[in-house]
Amino acid sequence: MVRIGMLGSGFVADFYMDGLRDVPGTEVVANYSRSEERANEFGRRHGVARQYTTMEDLCADREVEMVVIGLPNHLHLPAVRAAAAERKAIVCTKPLARNGHEAADMVNLARDAGVMHAYAETEVFSPDVMRARQMIESGAIGDVLTVRAREAHSGPHAQHFWDAETAGGGALLDMGCHTVEAARYFFGKEHRIKDVFAWGATMVHNDRTTGEDNAVLLLRLEDGRTSLTEASWTAKGGMELRNEIYGTMGRIVTDTSSTRLRAFIQQPAGYLMEKADAEVGWVFPIPDEARVYGYHEEMRHFVDCFVKGEQPREDFIDGYIVNSVLDAAYKSMKSGHWEAVHIDTKVADG
Repeated sequence: MVRIGMLGSGFVADFYMDGLRDVPGTEVVANYSRSEERANEFGRRHGVARQYTTMEDLCADREVEMVVIGLPNHLHLPAVRAAAAERKAIVCTKPLARNGHEAADMVNLARDAGVMHAYAETEVFSPDVMRARQMIESGAIGDVLTVRAREAHSGPHAQHFWDAETAGGGALLDMGCHTVEAARYFFGKEHRIKDVFAWGATMVHNDRTTGEDNAVLLLRLEDGRTSLTEASWTAKGGMELRNEIYGTMGRIVTDTSSTRLRAFIQQPAGYLMEKADAEVGWVFPIPDEARVYGYHEEMRHFVDCFVKGEQPREDFIDGYIVNSVLDAAYKSMKSGHWEAVHIDTKVADG
């Protein structure tokens, strides 16, 4: 039995609990929130035995073997520091950190502690995206030439996302982290990202954030191939999670948030999907949403790696590289030029 401590009691922590539901041999034995009331409510709802109001106390719990971090971006580094100090295996939500410097610190903390570190980038564990990668590996579309991705919704659900200084960025950090890692997954991680060109602006939510609510990112590999990202916090009508992969012999399109279930309703039916903008009229619920988004597969993989003493296929080094790419993108937003992606080989290669 792998015993897990959950750091967080919000939206993403609920998704992680759902993701762990069908992973055999696991039990969440403790959860944390700064608010005692929220910690207790989360524990009651999910049947968790113990609640803590400091990260350090949860990480010191002798029964906890693996810590899952589902906290706001500015708390990821302190959470990793607390978990590493107690030699706990660590799973951290996306983005790994607010910037490459923080991410590098997190890599080094986990590496120095000698613990498993997993980067919970759900996009590359979505069954749709994993199947697309399998098709690429089979040679079905020949050599991958370009990737185009769009991640969009009408805006974050939690207030901390809107504080760009505390969060580390706006829509590009929040959603571009998905698409950058998906591009690496489709092209193959052995192909290094050379440089990026980016644009971002606050087009709608000027009253809520100083961060960009729309952004475009063009990244270029060393061999010249490119990936294009559109990220938006102003798109009405629910989540958009799409990838288009173009090869020399075909193309693949994933549309993770699309669903075969649709309904016209005149009374609300409860929760429908993440970032749904309507409760009545035509609605498009997503059955088993956590599985569709990749939470089940990533949690199964991370637990399996922990049991076997292996490092996951997505770890903090991947998160560090993504943060470094996005650092260059924010620099490009200001300069209006292509900006090189700088990767510290001591961090990336150990």
